[in-house]
Amino acid sequence: MINTAAHLIDLALKEDYGSGDITTDNLIDPALSGVGQMIAKEPLVVAGIDIVQQVFNHIDPNIVTIPNYTDGDFIQKGEAILKIEGSMRALLIGERTALNFLQRLSGIATLVRSYVDMLENRKVRLADTRKTTPGWRVLEKYAVRVGGGDNHRMGLYDGVLIKDNHIAARGGIKQSIEEVRSKISHLIKIEVEVSDLEQAKEAVQAGADIIMLDNMDEDQVKEAVSLIDGKAVIEVSGNVTKNDLPKLADTGVDIISVGALTHSARCVDISMKIKNPL
Repeated sequence: MINTAAHLIDLALKEDYGSGDITTDNLIDPALSGVGQMIAKEPLVVAGIDIVQQVFNHIDPNIVTIPNYTDGDFIQKGEAILKIEGSMRALLIGERTALNFLQRLSGIATLVRSYVDMLENRKVRLADTRKTTPGWRVLEKYAVRVGGGDNHRMGLYDGVLIKDNHIAARGGIKQSIEEVRSKISHLIKIEVEVSDLEQAKEAVQAGADIIMLDNMDEDQVKEAVSLIDGKAVIEVSGNVTKNDLPKLADTGVDIISVGALTHSARCVDISMKIKNPL
């Protein structure tokens, strides 16, 4: 995650700072130091404290950050998440970039926690998808874990998932599974996306390790769980809302994957206030 963050931080600062901060550079004495605090303006689950530190240290290695909380903590409105001490110029230059990272990642963690709370300690796993902001996947999936969720595959390279278009292109589920199985390591599991009970039956017979029930209603999911009967791990996905979670979990599925955990999470409201010069 560190290498990914460093690249994104560098990109974000270049985007914002460009050839210089014409306000701060012409207004603030380079020798002036200060103290800033990042304040939660609503209840939230914090994620990204280390990223904030990296942003300011990218500008000035002498900046010191003093967290009051750790990633995963629930924070009430009005509480100070962390304090930043050092060059006033660095504090002002890095403020927006640092907040953008912290607000986005904390927004995801906060949304995920609200989904996890709906499951009320049921054993089903709540997972994300690849519906992430381009370039931000490692960070956003980290925020999912901070919020209490699990990660699905990171990308196309670390898990086999035979989807509807693969099946259409290859000519069927059985053919697709057999072809992939003959070419990958025996240590890699094969997941197949199915949209009806006939496809679920074919996937079981072909030896799929994981079967994803895509866009099925509650009754179809129950039938599929009965049909699969423990012969494969069962994942349900597709237009799953927060209110759907308890009833889907009670059908007996093993995993519920939700793209909204990342693609629909809003940034939470956090501000940075300069308290006083040092």
